[in-house]
Amino acid sequence: MLIRNKKTSDCSESQVTDEFVYLNRRQFMKVTSGVALGVGGIGRVAAALQEGNPLSPPPSLKPSFQNIVETAYGRSDKISPYDVATSYNNFYEFGYGKNDPKEKSSQLQTRPWTISVEGEAGKTGVFDLDDIIKESLLEERIYRLRCVEAWSMVIPWVGVSLATVLKRFEPTSKAKYVYFETLHDPKQMPGQRGNGLDWPYREGLRIDEAMNPLAMLAVGMYGSILPNQNGAPVRLVLPWKYGFKSIKSIVKIRFVETMPETTWSLLAPSEYGFYANVNPNVDHPRWSQKQERRLPGGVLFPNVVETKMFNGYEEEVASLYTGMNLKRFY
Repeated sequence: MLIRNKKTSDCSESQVTDEFVYLNRRQFMKVTSGVALGVGGIGRVAAALQEGNPLSPPPSLKPSFQNIVETAYGRSDKISPYDVATSYNNFYEFGYGKNDPKEKSSQLQTRPWTISVEGEAGKTGVFDLDDIIKESLLEERIYRLRCVEAWSMVIPWVGVSLATVLKRFEPTSKAKYVYFETLHDPKQMPGQRGNGLDWPYREGLRIDEAMNPLAMLAVGMYGSILPNQNGAPVRLVLPWKYGFKSIKSIVKIRFVETMPETTWSLLAPSEYGFYANVNPNVDHPRWSQKQERRLPGGVLFPNVVETKMFNGYEEEVASLYTGMNLKRFY
């Protein structure tokens, strides 16, 4: 008998997807060997795996996507519809409008894709993404995504534990932080032609944060590969932090001794701290963090919910910040 203790990160019964919908979604995905499916009361097919379909995994990864391991993460959460999760995005490399990533990212070439690994590690160099991914079984983890703009979604990500990948590069005792960098290619990413941000996009984590079991290196969502607008072909997913920490289209990982500079903390240090943990007690100058709009939602029914500390993952991550003043280290 499997006994599952309820964690604080679990949702209340009112937020649970109907069991019939969830089980049929899983069965459908298995039958179609990875069809992307959005769930929001009824299933919606987003893309079938067929020759020439841009959301089909590359040949080298098809076996991996046909054997995705289901996990207990977020199994009681109500998943946001696929069309919402792929059309309402912040990915400023393609523009500042929520629809810009979907409308302007189709030309992004995501294969071949390499990641440069540098710094304080025993194994450094340039590695092909598919080779990195093939070494691990892919997992599906359903996580809440909370934007600092006070909206949120629930998304079934596909990927591997970030810790599993980082350990392969054998970080040394000098590696106190991990730095990440997004592709810089204004020809493919029209938003990088402007002067709004200092490109390329940069992010970082403390090494113990990066090694936390919740931290994920995602290569897919809704059972298939990542759409370009959602950070293809590889991104971080850090469910206890605001969404801007989950850097997209990663091309560089560097193990470093000192806290790295990050894009938003460089641009507006008084508004965006290095840690960016979801905290309802620390408001952003433009957005209260006490509540959030869980998408989808409309003008008449905005679907407002109370924001939880660490986005509801307090049990899993609070120990990382023991003794820290989380209003100072926001």
